[in-house]
Order: sequence, then C-alpha cells, then structure tokens
Amino acid sequence: MKEPENVCNESIFNRLYEAHGKPVWRFIYYKCGDGAQADDLVQEAFIKLWQNCAKVTQEKAKSFLYTVCNNAFLNEVAHKKVVLKYAKAKPTKTNFQSPEFLMEEAQFHEKLKNSIENLTEAQRTAFLLNRIEGKKYAEIAEMLNISVKAVEKRMSKALATLRDEIGNI
Repeated sequence: MKEPENVCNESIFNRLYEAHGKPVWRFIYYKCGDGAQADDLVQEAFIKLWQNCAKVTQEKAKSFLYTVCNNAFLNEVAHKKVVLKYAKAKPTKTNFQSPEFLMEEAQFHEKLKNSIENLTEAQRTAFLLNRIEGKKYAEIAEMLNISVKAVEKRMSKALATLRDEIGNI
C-alpha cells in the first residue's frame, strides 16, 4: 500500500495552488465582498498549508484550504464586532443639529440599509462595489467574471429598486 503524499513537495504545492487558488478566492470573496480581504485570506490559507505540509495529504489539502480560509474570515468578523462595540461605547462628539434632523437622518440610514439588504445578491454586490468601493463597471465585470452589460443591468435594477423603496429625497 502506497503512503499518501503530503504537500511539502514544491511541484505538488504549486499544482494545488493552480487548482484551488481561484475557487477558494471566489468562495471567500462571496462571503466577504472585498477583493483585497479575499486575497489576504487565501494567501494566509496557503501559508498555513505550507507550514503544515507534512501533516496534510494531497487529498485533504482542498478541505484544509477552505476550512482555514473560512475560519480566518470568521475570526476577522468577530474582531470587527469587538471593534464596533468598543467604538459605540466611546463618547461621541456633541451634534448641534436639530433633533428632528437627527431623527430623519437616522430613519433614512435605516431605510437605506434595509433597501440595500433587500436587493438580490448580484445587484447588491455590483452596487456596493461601484458606489462604496468606487470600482468601475469594467473592474466589477472582471472581478465577477461577467460582461460589462451584465454589470450595467444589475446596477440599473439596483438603482431602480432603491428609488422605489426609498423614494426621492
């Protein structure tokens, strides 16, 4: 019976990277929605695979990569929650706006947040990449592996939906 090969061999590791690098990146990108964060998480996963190469067989490498990447993402989310909780606990600057304005502003932000959450996954991804990340349609199309026309259609539908739900303000 042949002993299963571990991934310490550089050529095996390279083959694993070629085979699983993009799929793992897409998996984590769909979870976090941030290309740079996805790059970092995938890089961390492959570094951990290399560090544990003697313990991981080729057959278990794919599962190892997905698990490490997902756990690293969940750790980052938990850390961000702690940071946000701490930021909320800090005293804020005094705001000299009228109470009515502050209430309307809070209602608008809540309405906007809910409207964005109600978009389809495809529309929300395209909208946030364009309006929040500042990406151009061509960049979004390349990131999502779709045509520019598909991005335009997603943005058009997202904006129409937001206009309907929020109204003209």
